[in-house]
Amino acid sequence: MCNVTSNPTKKQKIDNDADGIPVPEMAQLDYVNLTTHTDTFGVDPVPVSWGHPDPLVRGPVICTVRHNSQRNAIGAHSGSYCIYTGLAVAAGKLNPDYLPNLKLTSPVFRVGPHPSWTDPKKIASIDPFGHMTTHAFAKYLDKGFDIRPTIAVTKAHIDLPECREAVATGRLKPDGKILMPSGQSICSKCAIEPVWYLPEVARRFGCTEAFLRQSIFRMTNGMYPELITRPDIKIFLPPIGGLTIYIWGDPDTIPDEDIELTCRVHDECNGSDVFGSDICTCRPYLTHAIEECIKTAQRGGCGIVIYFRKEGRSLGEVTKYLVYNTRKRQEGGDSAENYFNCTERVAGVQDT
Repeated sequence: MCNVTSNPTKKQKIDNDADGIPVPEMAQLDYVNLTTHTDTFGVDPVPVSWGHPDPLVRGPVICTVRHNSQRNAIGAHSGSYCIYTGLAVAAGKLNPDYLPNLKLTSPVFRVGPHPSWTDPKKIASIDPFGHMTTHAFAKYLDKGFDIRPTIAVTKAHIDLPECREAVATGRLKPDGKILMPSGQSICSKCAIEPVWYLPEVARRFGCTEAFLRQSIFRMTNGMYPELITRPDIKIFLPPIGGLTIYIWGDPDTIPDEDIELTCRVHDECNGSDVFGSDICTCRPYLTHAIEECIKTAQRGGCGIVIYFRKEGRSLGEVTKYLVYNTRKRQEGGDSAENYFNCTERVAGVQDT
C-alpha cells in the first residue's frame, strides 16, 4: 500500500474550486500494495469517458505512482523501459518523487483533433490526446497531478546512405525543401507509447474483455493482478515497444483523400534495418519506402512510414534467431514455402 500525505474529502475531490477537477492525492511509497480492488475504501479513479471529443470530459490517463487511489490505468509509462526506471531508483540515481518539467515539450506542429478520435471503435491502442498533455490537461497539472505524455511530436533530418546513393544516381532529385543536395531529407515524426482501451481490443480479437484480461494475466505470470481485480479500470499500458511515425510532407494533408498518400507499415528488424543482415530483406523494403515517401512529398502529397517496435512480428529476436536456425537446417533447406511453417514450429504461432 501507499501512505497518502493529503487526504481531501470526497466533496473536495469532486468540487474543488467548482472546476470539476479533483484534488490530487500524493502517495508516499513506503510500503508495497500488491493489488487494489474495485469499490474498496480509498479507491477513487479519475473517470475516463473513452471517445469523448472534449479532453477534459474524456479525462486524462493517470498511470504514475504518485496518485495510487486515483489512478485510472493499469501498468506503467514508458512500456518496457519502466523497468529501467526502477533500476535507476534502486541505484539511487533517480528520485521516485521527481516530476518532469514539460514546459518546453509541446508538439512542434499541430496534430488533430480528428473525427476518428471520438469513435471508441477506431481508437484502441493509443491515447489520441497523449501529445496534448500540457494543453488539454493544464488544469490537472496546475493542481499537482503527475500526468505523462504518451506521444511526442518533433521534426528531424533523416540521413540514409541509400538516399545519398539515390541522389547520386538520379533516382531522387533534391529540391532544397523535402530533400537536400546532401541526401538528407526533412521529416516530422511522432513517438507513441501504447495505451490500450481493453473493451475495444477484446472486440477486435473476437473475445470477451474478461478472457483478454485473464489471458494477459496468465501469460505474464501474474504481473498485473489488477487486470483481474480492477475490471472498472479499462485502460492498460502494456510493457511493450511503441511505434514511431515518420512523415514527409505536410501532415495536415493526411486526412484529405484527394491528396496523394504513400504509406509503409514496418515492424522493427534490428538485424536487417541496422546491421544489414542478409537472412532478412527488411531494410531494402524500408529504404525503398522512404524513397517513395520523399517522391510523394515532392509531388505535393504526404509520405508516411509507421515503424513498430515489435521485433520479429512481436515474437522477439531470440525466437526469430531460433526460427532462422530451423529454416536453414530443415530438410530441403530454406524456402519461402516453409517460412511461416518454421515460425509456427518454434513459436507455436505464425504471427502475433
